[in-house]
Amino acid sequence: MSSPKRRIETDVMKMYALPSLMSDYEVTLVNDNSEFRLQEFYVRIKGPDETPFAGGHWKVHVELPDQYPYKSPSIGFVNRIFHPNIDELSGSVCLDVINQTWSPMYDMINIFEVFLPQLLRYPNPADPLNGEAAAMLMREPKTYEAKVKEYVAKYASKDAVDDAEEDTESEDELSSAGSYESGGEEPAGTMDDV
Repeated sequence: MSSPKRRIETDVMKMYALPSLMSDYEVTLVNDNSEFRLQEFYVRIKGPDETPFAGGHWKVHVELPDQYPYKSPSIGFVNRIFHPNIDELSGSVCLDVINQTWSPMYDMINIFEVFLPQLLRYPNPADPLNGEAAAMLMREPKTYEAKVKEYVAKYASKDAVDDAEEDTESEDELSSAGSYESGGEEPAGTMDDV
């Protein structure tokens, strides 16, 4: 087994089997034809307390490239979120530590226990993927906060994440059966280079 393969297995299993008691995430491996794929999985995260995202639940799609940890993972939100650094429709995340300054010293736990919670706590409107959210945060912070809470209620309830999970499972079954056509569109949750 090559070093990147061993690292993928170690990092994913560490998240899957040994989540800390303080963790606000839950990992679901993708079951592809009765075999779990360690390079693709979903992580359910909760919005940090004392932020407008509190009480929200999001499903995040993760794909690890063959070159992981030397190349960064692809991270994307599946259900909608109103945030300056997350594309509302595709779920792509604009975060330097994942995109440009990724280091093999980081692992998946860093992303879900540090990087994403910090992104939700401290959005960066100067480097937006969602221009509307960035402008609103800078010009009308109270309106921004209300819009975030509206999205949490509408798209990030526990039921909404459960529905997104059922939709994803259905798509996985259809695509593995060969009968799913995407119509040329990229699925939500893929990572675009920022």
